[in-house]
Amino acid sequence: MRFLTGIQPSGALHLGNYFGAMKPAIELQQQGEAFYFIADYHSMTTLTDAARRRQYTLDVALDFLACGLDPQRCIFWRQSAVPRVTELAWLLSTVTPMGLLERATSYKDKKDKLASGDIEKVNHGLFAYPVLMAADILLFDSNVVPVGKDQKQHLEMTRDIAAKFNQIYGEVFVLPEPRIREEVAVVPGTDGQKMSKSYGNTLELFGEEKALKKKVMSIVSDSRPPAEPKPDAEQNTAIQLLKLVAPPEVYQLWVDKLRAGGTGYGDVKKVLFEHYWNFLAPARTRRAELAANLDYVEQVLQDGAQRAQAVADGVLERARQACGL
Repeated sequence: MRFLTGIQPSGALHLGNYFGAMKPAIELQQQGEAFYFIADYHSMTTLTDAARRRQYTLDVALDFLACGLDPQRCIFWRQSAVPRVTELAWLLSTVTPMGLLERATSYKDKKDKLASGDIEKVNHGLFAYPVLMAADILLFDSNVVPVGKDQKQHLEMTRDIAAKFNQIYGEVFVLPEPRIREEVAVVPGTDGQKMSKSYGNTLELFGEEKALKKKVMSIVSDSRPPAEPKPDAEQNTAIQLLKLVAPPEVYQLWVDKLRAGGTGYGDVKKVLFEHYWNFLAPARTRRAELAANLDYVEQVLQDGAQRAQAVADGVLERARQACGL
């Protein structure tokens, strides 16, 4: 069984990234062949600062390794270090119907947001994103792709594109299956919406302590006073985040306190910050060690690229021959 996960270097990774992509990906190291890449090509659709892209890519590598990615148990590389993916994206684009891409909800959402500010930022890369994502997946004969709910449609599009290619040129590609962890499919941000850098509501994995505490204390809550019982305590954003980073008994204790009345949301936020900070303490220590040994990090990525390229060569050649190239 081969698993594949990619994560885009578009800024500091946050708790939503961790539970939505990083943690499930790291757990898969024990279950089969694990392929992980840093999607720096994908970041080009919205990020045009080269220095920031390099820094964000390094940060993703540090964060993943700090959180438990084991280079001995997986293949970990920069997407751009295996440029065969762009050739495969072209082959796939020639069988991808325009209508399929036009139905992509993520493209429509991003287009609406960008068009309201600067229509020139709506580029072909945003439109063709699902084709490059399909190439990422199909180039490595991936069987299972862990995705969040917001990426499920893209995985379905990958299957449609692969099926179309196979229909025309023969059985070339493996059709991947999605794996969605429903219990943490959507991690709430500080404003109660889905945690996302685009919403500015994130809790960074390795943020500075004082700034992170300020963010936690700013989490949006309703206006009910501490004395008032809160029978819907589980709906509170701070409580939902506490469930992710604290032991079950701690989570239940604070749910019960809110339900009973006499407890304010500020108390919950203080407890949340304490457990959040402690939850990431081992990873924070490991990240500092890695940041002091960047030659090792670079070697991990180079070794991973060589191993990934060996697999990609075989799949791409299979596709090229099937379509007469």
